[in-house]
Amino acid sequence: MTSAIHSITFDCHDQEKVGQFWAEAMGLVDDPSDPNSPGDPMWHLMTPDGSTHLLFIPVPESKTVKNRVHLDLWPTDRTRDEEVERLLGLGATIVADHRDPDGTGFVHMNDIEGNDFCVVRSKAERG
Repeated sequence: MTSAIHSITFDCHDQEKVGQFWAEAMGLVDDPSDPNSPGDPMWHLMTPDGSTHLLFIPVPESKTVKNRVHLDLWPTDRTRDEEVERLLGLGATIVADHRDPDGTGFVHMNDIEGNDFCVVRSKAERG
């Protein structure tokens, strides 16, 4: 017997604002059987195919250290560098730039409340 991931949960101050950031970043949608509404105590989003669920819950404390677990984003329709620019436009920030002159590497970023994530090269760039 094994376990499967039900959802990836983000602690945050503003579940709606952080949820909206990730909805834009990853193309996430509301669960059609339980859509989000302003003021909901938790914000639940999922990929359009329903395979991945993200849950955003409010907590009183602020983030104080780097996350021990984080998401690595893999652009599907643009390059890593184009994706980094798009995410910066959504309010993300760069923590550390680990891009190498040969095109390899990744960019360590924070979302709008400081949650860590990385952007790696797209499949086309790895080809």
